[in-house]
This record gives sequence, C-alpha cells and structure tokens, in this order.
Amino acid sequence: MTAGQRLRELREQLGLTIRDVEMASLRIAQKHDKDDFAIQLSRLSDIETKGVLPSIYRLYSLSVIYRIDLRELLRWFGVDLNDAASDLRFSEPPRTHISQALANVSSVQVPVRLDPGFDLRRTTNLGRMIERWGVVPLAYLQQFAVPNYTYGYIGNDDFTMYPLLMPRSFVQIDESRNSITEKVWRSEYERPIYFVETRDGYTCCWCALQGGNLILQPHPLSPVQPRILKGQQEAEVIGQVVGVAMRLGEWQPVAHERDSKGLRERN
Repeated sequence: MTAGQRLRELREQLGLTIRDVEMASLRIAQKHDKDDFAIQLSRLSDIETKGVLPSIYRLYSLSVIYRIDLRELLRWFGVDLNDAASDLRFSEPPRTHISQALANVSSVQVPVRLDPGFDLRRTTNLGRMIERWGVVPLAYLQQFAVPNYTYGYIGNDDFTMYPLLMPRSFVQIDESRNSITEKVWRSEYERPIYFVETRDGYTCCWCALQGGNLILQPHPLSPVQPRILKGQQEAEVIGQVVGVAMRLGEWQPVAHERDSKGLRERN
C-alpha cells in the first residue's frame, strides 16, 4: 500500500473521521501557535488518495493523532532514519566536530550467526565468517552501552593526527578519561589521543601539560603545527579516543611522487 492508503487504514482502525483529524490538528496548531500543524479536510483527503506529501508539521500532527511513532511515519514516506549510518559517507564536512547524526537510529544490522569454525585467534575474512545478518533494535544492545561515550568526526581538512588518524574518520570518545596522562610510551600507538574543544572548534590530538598550559601536539608527520593554550580558559578536554573507524585506500600519491616513480620505471 502507499503511505496515504496506510494512513487511511490506520485512521479507520482508530475510528476517526476526517473531521475528527482536522479538529484535533487545529487544537495542536492552537497549542503551538502555528497554523502549519493544522490539516484541513481537503488536504488530508489529498494525502490519503492523491499521494500528496504532508509537511513536517502535518506529519507530526498525524503521528500524535494516530498514536504512531514519527520515525515509522517517515519510513512510510520513504525516509528511513536507520539508513543514516550508511549515508553519512556522502557528506564530508571539512571541520572536526561532535557527531549526533545517529542519535535517532533505532535499529542496526549486526551479525546474528557466525560460522562455527570462526577462531578469534586467527586473522580471517570476517565477511565470510558471517552466515547471517539481522536487524537488531538498539534497545537490545543497551546493556553493552557505556553512557560516557561520545562520538566525533575528523574533518576532511583536519590532518592533525595524519597518518595515524586519517581525515573522515569516526572516533569513539570516553568522557570519563578527560585527564591528561603523561608517561613514557613505547610507541605512538600507546600514547593516548584526546578529543579537545577549543575556541576555534574541535581537534583530535596528543596532549601535554606545561605549567598551566595545555599543549596540543599533532603527529610528527602532520603539516599541522603544535599549539599552546591556556588550560581551561581556551580549551576543554572532552575525553580520550578509545575507538576509531576509518576508510583506507582512498588517498592518491602526490604529483611529484607519481612523476618520480614514472621516471624510475622509464630508466
């Protein structure tokens, strides 16, 4: 059925007439002092029979009047908020920021059955080990959730931690670890990376304390210069990066590297 037909069927199941819906929407419009919430008789008829798309205000009114989740109504009209996770790749903001794009995702696809021969001790192609994917409501995954986790996005123009963290990466931030830890690290992979909010925006980097100052230290191979800020006056450490998801193989060699390689091959 079309979205309009579903709406009509739901209205009839609830025992509501078109006039009932109109009057209820008028009361909602009056409460919010905005006429856009009102649904006139003719407009509701067009939505149900002619495929007319309701505005966001009328869609809200319908969800309230019909006692149905607004996300479900959006799905009827072809907008599934659960697709947000896979659609994020189509937008690449240049600046690093906190990401709230997945706040309204209600379900995800996860592996629900693995090959019995799957051995965690061995490197393997995980895609071949997954026998079946399934949609799981996020409510079932709540038991694994840590409330102090926040998620950030490394901007397309942010090369602060390049090449350890590539631009366009998503990072998981533990807000409970917002104190700078200074030790002797055996490698750069052990040194904590912090997500920091400054007056200019967000950045993801190594941090060090010097007196009352906070030093934002980029990766040695990064073109970004270190910065010295006045502690909490100019910066706030949101937390430590504890997870990262990034795509590889999308960067092309710079022009002089390609030229030198071609020269060596010709010689």
